[in-house]
Amino acid sequence: MLEILTGTGLAASAGLNAYIPLLLMGLLARYSDLIDLPSGWQWLGNGWVIAILAVLFVIELVADKVPVVDHVNDVVQTVVRPTAGGLAFGAGSSSETVTVSDPGQFFSSNQWVPIAAGVVIALGVHGVKAASRPVINAATAGVGAPVASTAEDATSIVVSLIAILLPVLVLAVLVVMVLLAIWLIRRTRTRRREREAARAAGFRV
Repeated sequence: MLEILTGTGLAASAGLNAYIPLLLMGLLARYSDLIDLPSGWQWLGNGWVIAILAVLFVIELVADKVPVVDHVNDVVQTVVRPTAGGLAFGAGSSSETVTVSDPGQFFSSNQWVPIAAGVVIALGVHGVKAASRPVINAATAGVGAPVASTAEDATSIVVSLIAILLPVLVLAVLVVMVLLAIWLIRRTRTRRREREAARAAGFRV
């Protein structure tokens, strides 16, 4: 069960930022004893792979905070994030961590299952993120883009660490993420309607 929660948390994290969970797993596997990647995924701890992931992370970090550019980035990431989610789930669910000392055999006979599960989870989170960003940009005239993006990056880091260190909390964190996303979308839509109403009242005057 912990393996599934670890994979779920990492895949959800990839839905917010494709490179954070993969980069964290690579760094922790290379420079700490917090995670031991299975033989098929040890390439994540390779120095060149870590460097490439770091560069891609910086590029997305910047692109996702610029209005209009963030929308283009989300379109491109529609393929990248689910792919990263599949990789993160596959690697995370079969890794030994401080909380998972003996990864179960649930995924071993069907190696495509965790990857497919990760793709679906990451795609779902990405869909919510991509749908909410235009609403936030429109309601805040683009000012909210860097704030929302920073919050998403921070959430991705926290969820990835929780998935590796305390996977039992993953479900609670995901519930909070969904509730916050719903609240944020409703709030921005309400503010947008209020602004439109005020603008209309000004024209009538």
